[in-house]
Amino acid sequence: MFDELIPILLKTPLFEGLDPKELNSLLTCVSASTLAYRKSEMIAFTGDVFREVGMVVRGEAIVSKENTAGERLVMTYLKQGDLFGEMLAFTSKKHYISTVEAKTDCLVLYIPKEKIVPNCFSLCRCHRVMIQNYLKILSEKSLLLSQKIEYLRIRSIRGKIAAFLLDQYEKTGNRSLELPFNRNEMAEFLNISRPSMSREMGLLKREEVIDFHKNSFRILDPARLKAFI
Repeated sequence: MFDELIPILLKTPLFEGLDPKELNSLLTCVSASTLAYRKSEMIAFTGDVFREVGMVVRGEAIVSKENTAGERLVMTYLKQGDLFGEMLAFTSKKHYISTVEAKTDCLVLYIPKEKIVPNCFSLCRCHRVMIQNYLKILSEKSLLLSQKIEYLRIRSIRGKIAAFLLDQYEKTGNRSLELPFNRNEMAEFLNISRPSMSREMGLLKREEVIDFHKNSFRILDPARLKAFI
């Protein structure tokens, strides 16, 4: 059932450290299933009953929430191997607290929440490895949420842009960046208006602090960019 997906899944953080035979056995053990979505199709709505942890196997998706005014706030961007719903699996929450939308055509792998940690006490090696990887993913996601809060804390538009670009720079160690967001999504992620963000980015370009074309950015002066935060 999963033969053609095994090479892809072995490269994902959740199944890191497993061999093909172990992974095939594990997927059967946890009652994994897959579902395909078309571009712009909703994978999950806020308020939907939460039953399974999802992983994007192919394609890209966006996780967002709406505020009381009906404005969309992009929480995160999902690429191949990224999970959604993973933080709900061990809480009392019975419903999704955000919306997941397919940015491109997507294939999603689902694992029932009760199968993440089985009821038996003698865990097989492959299940232990998956649980260890799961905990690592949760820890890293917690750090990303803290980072998101930091962007929201910064009041100036220039400061938000600077903090976001510097974070991407620190992750890669490369001043040339290819961002996963388009301009609208970046503005929603930083919770600022698209026109205001574009105007500020234009000023930063004229001041030779950054350069950009579409989703490609280059940080020309990291020290000056840092001073804006």
